[in-house]
Amino acid sequence: MALGLRQWLDGVAQRASLRRWTRAAESARTAELEDLRHIRAQARSLRRVLDQVIHEGDHRLALPVIGPNPIRRPMGTDWAWRPELWRGPIAVPGQSSVQAKTEVCPGATIFHDCLRSELTFRQIRNTRSTDIAPFGFRMDVFRFDGSFLSLVLELPDEAAQGLKLRHVLRLDVVVEMEKPLEIFARLNIKHGPNVEQIVRELPLNQEEVMVEFDLAYSKMNEKRVERLWVDLIFEGPEMNQIILHDVTFIRRPRSEL
Repeated sequence: MALGLRQWLDGVAQRASLRRWTRAAESARTAELEDLRHIRAQARSLRRVLDQVIHEGDHRLALPVIGPNPIRRPMGTDWAWRPELWRGPIAVPGQSSVQAKTEVCPGATIFHDCLRSELTFRQIRNTRSTDIAPFGFRMDVFRFDGSFLSLVLELPDEAAQGLKLRHVLRLDVVVEMEKPLEIFARLNIKHGPNVEQIVRELPLNQEEVMVEFDLAYSKMNEKRVERLWVDLIFEGPEMNQIILHDVTFIRRPRSEL
């Protein structure tokens, strides 16, 4: 009841203020100069506050909303997932001089073999009109004296449940780079004591790219699948900035011929 009354009073005050400034605008051409100076000073003070509200509102309302953001699901999709790194804020949003085997957040780890790390990472807020995920992940690489750099993403248990050789696992990535480099995606499937690996190169001729892992060409034991993870491997990352605006996975049965 109190909330409704306060909203009603706010509405009355807002309409009264709007009527007042409408009259001031209409009388500005004929007002005495001293009165006009006073009105102008009040209007400028009000404009500064309103501009702040409009600027912050435009900025926040243009961002992808944090929450259950949609994932493109081709027909037949039986599982879809966006890692937490792109869904919500992480505990430590950035770090410099990143050491080998650094956990960015649960389920996402950076690996490299540099003797001296000149690598930084930061979780960023996506702001482009085309962005679906609320967050992105940026890596800045300066001097790089190692032989590999990878971001390892652990897939949830649901990805392994009911996984069959007739399934196709698809990885969609929205990536932005300062200069071209090669990115490989390696799917790892632990089944019993063995690990099956399938490697695909991301076709980086456009910003939104996709690769598919057809499990029919693997030697996976369907009855012993335990867990899955994907390595995103960056070849020659020195002096480059890499932004992953979104990463999603989907699983679907392969179309029968």
